[in-house]
Amino acid sequence: MAWLELEDVSVHYPIYGVAAESLKKTLTSAATGGRIGRGTGVTVVEALRNVSLNLRDGDRLGVMGHNGAGKSTLLQTLSGVYPPTRGQYRRKGSIASLVNPMLGIEREATGYENIMIRGLILGMDRRAIRAVTPEIAEFSGLGDYLTMPVHTYSTGMMMRLAFAITTSVRPDILLMDEWLAVGDAEFRKQAEERIASLVASSGILVLASHSADLIARECNRVIELSHGSIVRDEPCRAHGGGRQP
Repeated sequence: MAWLELEDVSVHYPIYGVAAESLKKTLTSAATGGRIGRGTGVTVVEALRNVSLNLRDGDRLGVMGHNGAGKSTLLQTLSGVYPPTRGQYRRKGSIASLVNPMLGIEREATGYENIMIRGLILGMDRRAIRAVTPEIAEFSGLGDYLTMPVHTYSTGMMMRLAFAITTSVRPDILLMDEWLAVGDAEFRKQAEERIASLVASSGILVLASHSADLIARECNRVIELSHGSIVRDEPCRAHGGGRQP
């Protein structure tokens, strides 16, 4: 059974070379949504402040808030990219993130080499990666391009490869930033079906979105962030999602 817990988690990160003038502080605050602090001459953004969450198998959490409210930082913290500055983060179960499917893609490596590299980043062993490689290749639709360096791909081709690799894993905990739309109309339909299947099979879903309708459809609980803090936490009034056996 998957679970994850945040206990009074705060995430700070320094911004070097930013002066303390009020205009720069105002612009930085507006861009990040966080609180700006000063310490030892370094500007520090408090991107999350005293965030506590307790999620169990079957939970579908929607995360809302204005741009810069801390949604992406929360997802990156849950995925392990940002360690908490204060507080505790604990989890049980495998985790996959669709926040940035391009993370870990090496432009000088071939498509097939990237399948291996990205699979290792996702926590798969080499045998498991080799087993899913034919399915990834077929779903991406890239054919012989998979033998070529990724820097020869268009942006759309790179996204198709990254999406096919990332969604080949069936995690216990799934993190998403909006609902991905990848490629042309035909591939986008396939991608949407694949995401729906991935969401349905996950034990826990954390979905950050500006769309109240999307969150109402997919989630059974919603939180709202403002300047890095949870200002609302309540059940979703309408919910059509849920884990499928």
